[in-house]
Amino acid sequence: MPTLTPFHHAFPVRDIAAARHFYGQVLGLPEGRSDTTWTDYDLFGHQIVAHENPDMPLPAEQNHLNPVDGQDVPVPHFGVVLQMDDWQTLADRLTGQGIDFVIEPYVRFAGEVGEQATMFFLDPSGNALEFKGFKDMEQLFAK
Repeated sequence: MPTLTPFHHAFPVRDIAAARHFYGQVLGLPEGRSDTTWTDYDLFGHQIVAHENPDMPLPAEQNHLNPVDGQDVPVPHFGVVLQMDDWQTLADRLTGQGIDFVIEPYVRFAGEVGEQATMFFLDPSGNALEFKGFKDMEQLFAK
């Protein structure tokens, strides 16, 4: 795998205080720079920025569901691909915190090329997040 550079993703949230709690306490992400209406987070080495927009659409108005491996995947979504041990640690943390999963943690494409663990959940503003886990990162783009 090539060395990756960090990506930057800015996204809207309805309430910056709720976002701070979710991303900082529930997910356990380190907080970076912030102001009264936005906050940076370190998402496994990538920079995400929650920007407050109290008028953003409700989740039912913003997410489309697309079938993948027998599951209804919310689109749009964002997240990170992790090594399997890190993915399992995060899945255990979220399960222990009582996260209401859109798609519970499970292994997708079991026994096939590209086998991966995945889980989907929403932040308090309805932004969909997916975290994937691979035992073999060489399978990330395998066909």
